Amino acid sequence: MNYNKALNNPIFKIIAQASQELNVESYVIGGFVRDFILEKESKKDIDIVAVGSGIELAQKVSLLLPKKPKVQVFKTYGTAMLRFQDIDIEFVGARKESYNKESRNPIVENGTLEDDQNRRDFTINAMAFSLNEKNYGELVDPFDGFTDLKNKIIKTPLNPDITYSDDPLRMLRGIRFAAQLKFTIEENSLNSITKNAHRIKIISGERIVEELNKILLTEKPSIGFLLLYKTGLLDIILPELTALNNVEEIEGHTHKNNFYHTLEVVDNICPTTDDVWLRWSALLHDIGKAPTKKFNNKQGWTFHGHEFLGGKMAKKIFERLHMPLNNKMKFVQKMVTMSSRPIILAEDVVTDSAVRRLIFDAGEDVDNLMTLCEADITTKNPKKFKKYHDNFDIVRKKIIEVEERDHVRNFQPPITGEQIMELFNLKPSREIGVLKEAVKEAILDGKIPNDYQAAYDLVVKRAEKMGLKIQQ
Repeated sequence: MNYNKALNNPIFKIIAQASQELNVESYVIGGFVRDFILEKESKKDIDIVAVGSGIELAQKVSLLLPKKPKVQVFKTYGTAMLRFQDIDIEFVGARKESYNKESRNPIVENGTLEDDQNRRDFTINAMAFSLNEKNYGELVDPFDGFTDLKNKIIKTPLNPDITYSDDPLRMLRGIRFAAQLKFTIEENSLNSITKNAHRIKIISGERIVEELNKILLTEKPSIGFLLLYKTGLLDIILPELTALNNVEEIEGHTHKNNFYHTLEVVDNICPTTDDVWLRWSALLHDIGKAPTKKFNNKQGWTFHGHEFLGGKMAKKIFERLHMPLNNKMKFVQKMVTMSSRPIILAEDVVTDSAVRRLIFDAGEDVDNLMTLCEADITTKNPKKFKKYHDNFDIVRKKIIEVEERDHVRNFQPPITGEQIMELFNLKPSREIGVLKEAVKEAILDGKIPNDYQAAYDLVVKRAEKMGLKIQQ
């Protein structure tokens, strides 16, 4: 089958010319080929395999291009990359690989196209389009990846035990492709992932998180997370999540399965946000429930303080998986810690002071917090579902109304510590903190408006009770 129409970008003719001049064969391989056959918009990168030196081919291509783009060379990996029309083009020499059990870094030797296709992770990623004069545009598909694409199957080119044991990251990639493309992992392959799940321990946290992020960014992440759970990978990577898959009954009292609830919350939040960190917040929002679960005769099952503990656990997960320990981690921590606040608010009478405190504590993230809490409504009772959503609408309107009037989202005290020091001729001391706290609490409780004069009057009254006098 010929795919000339796939190769209409002028870069392919230039690569073909460069290959001819160097007397090497070259092929487009991997994701570009897969996505073209699937009629999906391809990502902005192209992989070229040369039966010879990929680095030399990249350098030759650069010389033939009008602007002679810079070639980045990665000698350790025998690869090179250049950029053309916002497309990253990576060149690699065809190779065969062998592995030792303690590392996913292979021992590499030069090889044929067939060797290179053998080392690919899945049949759907081993297909290639020829860039050679004799068969330009022809599909080279030794493992019938074309049929697997049509049948929506994820399958390894060789024995899956070898493929996954050699490079355990492929197990996560297989699950990620199944989630992204809504494909099924072939039975032998799925069994092999389960058998080799322990091998994931040799993969770095950074690489694991890269795949988890891609699963979280799919349309329905639960597909990927259920496969991670079924194969035993999730128990190794995120045991805090699998610990939630436990329902107990005492004296006729049960609690919901918080693992399946969590996956439902993650799916619920996806139509409203593409922010991977908000999706992480949904994934981790209930992790504190397993360690805080208790039963007593009066209340039944309780999970007191699960949000606070969950925030601490989220930080430990970020540390363990080498995730960014910056504002992204702090954001997820905040979302997890505050995840029940709007729910409690929505169940009660919505007072101005409660909304003020919510805005003050959540700050710029209050809208994200509301989005998370609305996704947390998973009740199957239509009356309850409508009631909760109606209540959240009231809370949202109240947030807008209170914020417009009181400006507490980015709260700055209307009277500063320096002004208080000057007023009473004080040095930095505990009294200043007490007076500033009194102003903040009075504003949040709605006792005074958020303005200087009201704050000044309150400070003067409180200071008198503390024995402080204004300095004339």
